[in-house]
Amino acid sequence: MRKMKIRNLKLEIRNLKNGFTLIELLIYMGLLSIILVVLSQIFGMVLDAQLESESTSSVHRDGRFILSKLSYDIHNAQTIDAPVNLGDQSTNLQLTIDGINYTYSIYNGNLEVASGVETNNLNSGDTTVSGLTFTRIGNNVANAKNTLRITYAVTSKIIRPKGMETKDFQTTIGIR
Repeated sequence: MRKMKIRNLKLEIRNLKNGFTLIELLIYMGLLSIILVVLSQIFGMVLDAQLESESTSSVHRDGRFILSKLSYDIHNAQTIDAPVNLGDQSTNLQLTIDGINYTYSIYNGNLEVASGVETNNLNSGDTTVSGLTFTRIGNNVANAKNTLRITYAVTSKIIRPKGMETKDFQTTIGIR
């Protein structure tokens, strides 16, 4: 057997370019589109969770604030001017605190407190208040405490996937 040597053999492959084939590009594009779809769904779920949390938080925050403000003002009131008689029910509350008359009422879904000079909303712009009732309760005894039963509902304006958040509040507060 004879060994052969090939001298000066040069193999040239012409037109060889660095790059990707069409199939490789299609695979990359398919994988990228799958990743983008998954990430967009995760982003959507995060936004839904944020809306849910924001809605619940605003309802609870406003409900507690209204409750504490009413409690503070009623405890410090000298008189409850409306509702007047035991068992009377009203959508407005009138108090006298330090000689100033305050009126609590609903206007355009906002719980407002009005004094002689100014009117302020007690709820934020993210919620509405509805079903506000003040009921005068107590004894028919001459020196009985002036006591009110207060009920209201706070509803979020933020529209969640599960619907709007609503919470009912009820309490009984009397003058000290």
